[in-house]
Amino acid sequence: MSLDQVADMLTRIRNGQMAGKSDVILPFSKIKLAIAQILKRKGCVQSASIYSEGNKTFLKINLKYESGKPFIRGIKKISHQGQRIYVGKEAIPVVKNGFGFAVISTSQGVLTGEEASARGLGGELVCEVW
Repeated sequence: MSLDQVADMLTRIRNGQMAGKSDVILPFSKIKLAIAQILKRKGCVQSASIYSEGNKTFLKINLKYESGKPFIRGIKKISHQGQRIYVGKEAIPVVKNGFGFAVISTSQGVLTGEEASARGLGGELVCEVW
């Protein structure tokens, strides 16, 4: 398994959509669930659910397509294990001129850039989605 679980998750989503899969299944973690819930809330995926098989827990993400094309045009990891990228509340990036959004890990949980900005929070810039 990849050391960077979030990068692994984003790669599985990207590859799943390019292959036309209806869903992707990945090992469960709280951060992955939080990111999946943001993707669901923003309408980028159809659903995200947790299920168990034996003593292992998994996260199942149902991918979304628009007229046969992947809904998510791009998804990019920003902060890596070797280089964490932190932004203040005033430095939260605008992704693709507002057509995308940033995912930020804050002291109040994982939020979109707009939510973090509205709450006056900065944090670790996890990824960008457009």
